Amino acid sequence: MIFAAGDFDADAVIGKARNDIAVQRGDSFCIAADGGLKWIQALRIVPDLIIGDMDSITEEALLARFDGHKRIPIKKLPVEKDDTDMLAAIKEGLAAGCDYFELYGALGGRIDHTLANIQCLLFLLNKGAYGVLYGNGQRIELVRNSRLCFSKEMYRENRRLSVFAIGTDARGVTERGLKYSLDNAVVTTDFPIGISNEFMDCESFVEVSDGTLLVCVEDLRE
Repeated sequence: MIFAAGDFDADAVIGKARNDIAVQRGDSFCIAADGGLKWIQALRIVPDLIIGDMDSITEEALLARFDGHKRIPIKKLPVEKDDTDMLAAIKEGLAAGCDYFELYGALGGRIDHTLANIQCLLFLLNKGAYGVLYGNGQRIELVRNSRLCFSKEMYRENRRLSVFAIGTDARGVTERGLKYSLDNAVVTTDFPIGISNEFMDCESFVEVSDGTLLVCVEDLRE
């Protein structure tokens, strides 16, 4: 689990995150990516690592170092670097043996940071791992040559689904259990045919046989 500096729906997400860390402490790895330390401290989660160029963390926050806990490793990165703080954190997670990543506070705010974080999901796919971005009422993930399933709770929670082709046109795209269905269709990179679909009161799925889809789920109550 990697916490970035952006906003996200803490009430909806953090209970799950804290429970995952508590139940799977031996199998989980928690990283504060620079300004994401504010979330870690506010939620009283003890990270395994703090990483970043420290341009959005105060010296006071670093010196606090979570009183009563072991000294937490801090990896300070140069301000002028190729990797974003998020990508650097992801590489640390991969090196620790992680293959599933939950990235909190990684959407909204600066559009360039959001796009960079979406590219990080592609980086993970290319490394044989998987990631999900969480923001305020939004969740983004990528599916490649595979199927992504949803429960009927998506309908009851009044959520909306959008899909976009990433990199190249996506072929063999099928959507079932949604207001607007697709059957073995081609979703191109230059036409947003997959935007703003609606869940129905049943289980649903999105499938692509050849290509990569960006799948965005939004909470309409936001």
